[in-house]
Amino acid sequence: MEFVKGIKENTAIEISDILAGGLFDREVAVKGAVHTVRDMGEFSFVVLRKYEGLVQCVFEDGKVKGMEDKALREGMTIEVKGTVSKEERAPGGFELRVFEVKVLSEPAKDSVMPIPISKWKLNTSLETKLSLRPIALRNLRERAIFKIQEGIVRGFRDFLFQNHFTEIRTPKIVAGNAEGGANVFKLEYFGKKAFLAQSPQFYKQTMVGVYDRVFEAAPVFRAEKHNTTRHLNEYTSLDFEMGYIDGFEDIMNMEAAMLTHTFALLKKEYQKELKLLNVELSSTENIPAVRFDEAKQLVAEKYNRKIKNPYDLEPEEEILIGRYFKEEYGSDFVFVTHYPSKKRPFYAMDDPADNKFTLSFDLLFKGMEVTTGGQRIHSYEEQVEKMLKKGMDPADFTDYLMIFKHGMPPHGGLGIGLERLTMKILDEQNVRETTLFPRDVSRLEP
Repeated sequence: MEFVKGIKENTAIEISDILAGGLFDREVAVKGAVHTVRDMGEFSFVVLRKYEGLVQCVFEDGKVKGMEDKALREGMTIEVKGTVSKEERAPGGFELRVFEVKVLSEPAKDSVMPIPISKWKLNTSLETKLSLRPIALRNLRERAIFKIQEGIVRGFRDFLFQNHFTEIRTPKIVAGNAEGGANVFKLEYFGKKAFLAQSPQFYKQTMVGVYDRVFEAAPVFRAEKHNTTRHLNEYTSLDFEMGYIDGFEDIMNMEAAMLTHTFALLKKEYQKELKLLNVELSSTENIPAVRFDEAKQLVAEKYNRKIKNPYDLEPEEEILIGRYFKEEYGSDFVFVTHYPSKKRPFYAMDDPADNKFTLSFDLLFKGMEVTTGGQRIHSYEEQVEKMLKKGMDPADFTDYLMIFKHGMPPHGGLGIGLERLTMKILDEQNVRETTLFPRDVSRLEP
C-alpha cells in the first residue's frame, strides 16, 4: 500500500535557486526544453528554456555521458547534470558545464520548427503567429506578454481581496441578454433558447445583495461582426460591483487605486518581463475626469473636428481625447463621465440633474476605452419605469427584478477588458497580440 503525501522534493533545481546564490562551482541537475543548439566545433552551446527563462549549457565533445548516440535538437526535453559557473555573457550571468544528459522526450523525427522561436522577436506576420500559436508562444517575448497579463489579473484580485470583495463565479450560459441588442451568440439548450453571456451584469448585481462587494475575472462573448484591431468575440472581463456607494465616483476611485496597486505589483514582481518588452508603466496618479459632452467639445475645438455623433464616442474621438489629456495634463488615462442615457443600458442610473445623461463612465487609456462602468438603478419602481421607457417588457426580467423588489443598496461597478488593457500597457497595435488564443469573426482555431 502506498500513500500520496503531497509534493515530493524535486532533485532538479530552478533558475531562481541558482540566482539565489550558494550553488556556484557545485554540481546540479536541471530539466528543460532545448531552445537553441550552437555547434562551435570542439564544444556546443545548448540553451534550455524553462518557465523562468533560459539556461546556457556547455557541452564539450566526448565529455558528456548520454550523448554517445544522440544529437540534440530544438524541441527535445532533457535533464542535464553539470557544474554551475559564473559567466556574465550568459542569460542570468551563469552557465552549466554539462557532464551528463538524459533525453526525456523528442519531437517527431521528421519535424522542423516552423518558425524561429529562439529569435529575440518573431519577424513574421500576426496571421502566421496566430496560426502557429502553440509554437509561437514558446518565444521569450511572446511568453512575456502573458506573464504581464498574469500580473494584471493577480493585481486585480489581490487588491479587491484587500478591500473586502468576494470572488464569485457566474453562469456563461444564460436565458436573458444583459446588454440588450442582437449581438449575442444563440444556442439550443435542451429544447430551450439560450445565449452565451455578454456580461455577468445581472449576477454580479444580484450578489451585491449577498456579499456587498463582489468581483469576477471570466470570459464574456460578443457576437459583433467587427474585424478591427480592438475587437474580439470572446475576451476576459475583469468585473467588480460594490454596494453602499455614495456615487459613481466611488467606482472610479476604486479602479484608480486598483490600477496603482497593480502597476506597483508589475514593477516589483515582473521587472524581467517589463524590461524584455521595453515597457514603461504609465502613471495612475491624479487621473483626470471630464464629462462626455465637454470632452467632445474640447477635442472638436482643439483639433478642428466636427462632432458627428452626439450620443457616443467614435474611435477617432477616443484617440483625440487621449491625445488632449496627454498634452494638457500629461496623463495616459482619462475618465469620461455622464454618457447619454440613449446609449447606456437600462440598468444605468440617470443623472438626477439631467436625465438625458447617466451616472456612468468609461476609462480611456492611451486613446482607447478599456473600462465601462457606473452607478446602477437600485429602486424597483425606477428600474421598471426605465425598462418601459426603453420599450422593454419587465415580465421578461422577473428573476433580475426580484433583487430590487426585495431591497438593494445603492451600488455600481465596472468591467475592464483584460486584453485591451494589456494591449495598451505594452503599446501593441492589435488586441490579438495580447490574446492567448483569439476568437474573432474569422478565427476559431487553434
